Order: sequence, then C-alpha cells, then structure tokens
Amino acid sequence: MSENKICLTPQEFELLQLLNSTSGGGEVREVAKDLKKSYVEVIRVAQELSEKKLLTIEASTEKIIRLLPSGLKAATEGLPERIAVEKILKNGGSVELNRLQELLSVTSDELKIILGWLRAKNWVKIIKKDGGMILSAEKKPEESSDEKLLKYLMEKGEVSYEQLNSEFRKALEDLKRRKELVEVAPITYRYLKITQAGRSALLKEVEFKHEVTQLTPELIKTGGWRKAEFKKFDLESPVSRIYPGKLHPITLLIDEIREIFLEFGFEEIESPLVENTFWNFDVLFVPQDHPARDAWDTFYLKKPSRGNLRDSEIILNVKAAHENGWVTGSKGWGYTWDRSEAEKLILRTHTTAATIRYAATNPKPPKKVFCIDRVYRNERTDYRHLAEFTQIEGIIIDENASLRELLGFLKEFYNRLGFNKIRFRPGYFPFTEPSIEVDLYSDKLNQWIEMVGAGIFRPEVTAPLGVRTPILAWGMGFERLAMLRLDLNDVRILYRNDINWLRSIPSIIKKGI
Repeated sequence: MSENKICLTPQEFELLQLLNSTSGGGEVREVAKDLKKSYVEVIRVAQELSEKKLLTIEASTEKIIRLLPSGLKAATEGLPERIAVEKILKNGGSVELNRLQELLSVTSDELKIILGWLRAKNWVKIIKKDGGMILSAEKKPEESSDEKLLKYLMEKGEVSYEQLNSEFRKALEDLKRRKELVEVAPITYRYLKITQAGRSALLKEVEFKHEVTQLTPELIKTGGWRKAEFKKFDLESPVSRIYPGKLHPITLLIDEIREIFLEFGFEEIESPLVENTFWNFDVLFVPQDHPARDAWDTFYLKKPSRGNLRDSEIILNVKAAHENGWVTGSKGWGYTWDRSEAEKLILRTHTTAATIRYAATNPKPPKKVFCIDRVYRNERTDYRHLAEFTQIEGIIIDENASLRELLGFLKEFYNRLGFNKIRFRPGYFPFTEPSIEVDLYSDKLNQWIEMVGAGIFRPEVTAPLGVRTPILAWGMGFERLAMLRLDLNDVRILYRNDINWLRSIPSIIKKGI
C-alpha cells in the first residue's frame, strides 16, 4: 500500500476523528457517549488503534464516594442526632432519656449510638438526676460537616475522593463509622489520547476495510465467507464487567452441606422456632438453674409466655431423671423439678431441639436425620457473634453406633467440604457422654479453629424418650464455616447485602481454607 494511504475500519476512522477534534483525547465513557456507542465497542476499537500506535490508552483508578439508600434517607430527613435535637426542642428544650427513646421509636442500642453522636457534636447538655438522665438543647445546631457532605453527595450523585477538601475527608471518616450510609468504591478510568502517528494517519488517503464480525447463515449459503475478511478478536481486551444473577453465597453453602448429608442417606427435618424450655433444655438433661437458661443468654417470649405441655410419660420420666436419675443409674441433679419452668416459651437456642423431638417420636433404629435452621442467643453482636444465626445439627440412631463411627463421619463430612487437617479433643456438654470437640486447621491463619461439639447422648437423655440404642449427635455453627470458606474476618458481612461483595463472590465457592 502507498505511504500516502492507510487502511482503517470506519469505526477506527470515526474514533480518530473525534479524538483529533477534542484536544486529542478523552475518557472512554465520554467518548462512547459522543459516538453514541457502547463502552465495549469503543474500548475494542481503541485497543486495535493502540496496537497500531495511533492512540494510547492510560488507565487510572480513583476512589468514588456515593450515597447508599440509608445515606440518601439521612440526607433528606436528617441524621438521627439531628432528629433527636428537633424532638428535644419541640418538647420544650429538655426531655428525659427514656422519653426521648419513645419519641424517636428506637432500640436501646440505637439510642446509645445517637447519644454518642450528640455528645461528640456537643449539641446537648446532659444532666443526671434521680438515677436518670435529662437532655437539654437551647437552639437548633448549625449544620455539621457530615451533614454538609451528605447533601453534597446527594446533589452530585457521586464524587471522587480527590475532589473532597480536608473538612469533607474528615467527615467521610465519620460517616464510614456509621451503618451503611456511604459507599467508597474503586473505579477505573481509561483515557484515550491520539498520537502524532494518529494525526498523520488522518492526513492520508483512507482506504476503508470492511471486516465481518459474525459468520451468518447467509454467508455460508452464498459462499461469501470464502472472500470475506473476518475480524480478529483479542480475547484479552478489557470489557465491561457483567454481573449475572446467581444464588447468595449463604444459599450456595447450605445447599452444598445439605447435599453431603443427603449423599450419606440422611433425612432433613424441621422444628418450631418457638420452643418450650422443656424441649430446648429439660429433655437434654440441662438443669433448670443452668446459666444458659438465664434471660441474659436466652430470648424468652413476653406474650404468650408459656405453652402447654401435654401430659405424657416422657414428662414424668424427664422429671425423675432430673431429680434422682430415674432408672439410668445416675443420681440426677438432686433438685425438685418445676413443670412451670419447663413450660416457658423461648426462641430456640439450638437445633438440638429439632433432633431430640424427632428421637422422641421415632425411637426405633436405624435413623439418620439432620437439620439446618435458625437459632437465637441473647448475645451482643460483634465481628464474631450474632443474636440470630444458623446451626447445623444431626443425629444417628443405630444399635451399633459408636464413638469411632461418629469420629469417622465427622472426618469424612469435613473432607468433602475441603478440610483435610482435622483434630478431635475431649469436651464437655450436659447432654452427651463421651463428648468431643472438632477443630479444623487453617494454613492461612496458622491456627486451629473450633468448629463442632459432638458426642453420644447420655442415658438421662435417651432413656426418658424410650430410646434403647445409642444416639450419635453433633452441632456446628454455619457462620464460622462460611467465614472460613469465604475468607471473611467479620461474620456480619454475610448478612449486610453489600452488592459489591456479593458480586465478587464466585458462583462456585472454593472448598477448604
């Protein structure tokens, strides 16, 4: 081809012309908008021109800040501490803390957070009186930096971190300490710049080439494919990410665990979320004065507070087992068992309530069942603990059941989940003897992690139910397993529905740790 000619596709020529007319460059998104083409189309053509040295592509990553739905609500309706001050002023300028909680319709934990921000911003005076607290405010406070930033983000939609001044950067750190108000996400910009060779190319006579990008039935039928010039595709060219629909990682892991149990021949069972303490504790030989039954550890229902227990032989047997050991050879706990205590209603604290109910109605071997369901503990939420979480429970009722079989099953179960370094330790639980604990070793964390409590149900548990054969039992926390498999250091991430995190999780979760 003559030096005064150059071969380009119409798309390449169009892109070069645009860049040449707009001071020589532009960001891909803006260029795509000007050309009325997609991002993918523009970046593909730009990649080809870059290989011909007719333009350059420079990438840079910036932190973009945008409001989340809760942040948008705070920007329009006000931050909780702003609303609190308004309530105080409408109430005459002072209000008792308990009354403020009623006015705001918030929980005690939420009120503590609001109180912390009121103190930090020095918006109220706090007076302790008669064992209580009175909050007073004289006037409507000036707009704080974090409030200004919220409104700025609402106006702009999203901004680069580099655009924020020192005041807004400090305010951003305050907002990040709150729950899901703002999102700070990295975004990559690609800038196209025409080279001198590209400008020179536009001065030459352009010979347009028409490449075929798709082999159609018509090309095959007419034989046109023989003379057609097919476009070469670069499989490594950058393209926009696609986020297809997929199952939540929690669902993926639960389905994987369920499949393992079913492959072993287990049957899945369910039980009520609300239980009598009888089935949650008493049947399991947990004494009625055990610390786990305290209101600080267990959620008791306020209304209705009790549920009727059907008069049955099991209740009498459990009562005798607690008081004197009944026919088990045990001395029991040596106290007077209280039926009214056993009738109290709670949110179940473990799914053992499900498996023990099953054993009571299906005492004849062989039986193998499992349960994966929600349980509740009155615990303070932090990076390792939740008040509501998922437990994995199972039992095997068999005449030949033994501790060796239990160890073998648990070892194989975790092997199938991808965990190969497993150890067993002696443990203690009120309802199993012998009892064991199972640890998994994490090479990444360089430590053993406790995963399972297991054992063989004591005679004081099985005999009152009419079960004459051994019952192997185990219970394990699902969230701890999920944290290992998903490489998380905070259990709360599992339930935050962070769209960026969910997008980053593959559809097939890697086994092991």
